Amino acid sequence: MTTKTTDPGVPAQYDPSRFPAFAVTVDIVILTMTDSRLNVLLVRRGVAPFKGMWAIPGGFKRPTESLDEAAKRELAQETGVDSASLLTQFGAYGDPGRDPRMNVVTVAYLAVLRDVGSVVAGTDAAAAGLLPVSEALNGKIDLAFDHAQILRDAVERVRVDLELTGIATAFVGSTFTLAELRAVYEAVWGVHLDGANFRRSVVTEDGWVIPTGRRTRPGSTGGKPAELYRAGRMWRRGGPIRHPQSPDKGRGNP
Repeated sequence: MTTKTTDPGVPAQYDPSRFPAFAVTVDIVILTMTDSRLNVLLVRRGVAPFKGMWAIPGGFKRPTESLDEAAKRELAQETGVDSASLLTQFGAYGDPGRDPRMNVVTVAYLAVLRDVGSVVAGTDAAAAGLLPVSEALNGKIDLAFDHAQILRDAVERVRVDLELTGIATAFVGSTFTLAELRAVYEAVWGVHLDGANFRRSVVTEDGWVIPTGRRTRPGSTGGKPAELYRAGRMWRRGGPIRHPQSPDKGRGNP
């Protein structure tokens, strides 16, 4: 049966039933640093399919909402986290069979947060929490659907962006120590960076990082409190550090 319409933008004999139906979902990768370790926000599925397995938070897009609205809603409903203003799309996945229920295309979002805040499982999530990215990618934590690939792509996006953008500063607070900033690069890239060389790369006349004149609170183990810095304007132009294995061995490579 054909569908007739008076809309001049749609052909009169257009029949949508001729095309296979499929659903659209959103999946949201939230990355953060905790104790110098890269973590991802995951939910434990409370319903089939893959009941009991960890997964990236997300769900089906409603017909009346945009993709961005669906991502905001699903993230808040499943985890209690509100970071809609920081979400950016980074990929789409539609391989046949990726979802055993039906043909499903998912749009993946990414956000880097300094502080995730309180995480509370909701809707169809049995639990929610921050788990090490390394364990999710090396198989110690089995992820539902094709979420291991989605997470891998998200981390690779951040690895590239560390050289090209100021995303490193999104992992730290408005003020930070050089050790905290260096830990971001080491955790995302999986490398060890020399502390002295790193300092020379970021504490420059260009103004990558700017001393605040303040220091951290004294620790229980004693020692001189670390100096606090803030991000300078140079981060708008890219990043000061090059990956140790990058072909580009230009300025700033530690």
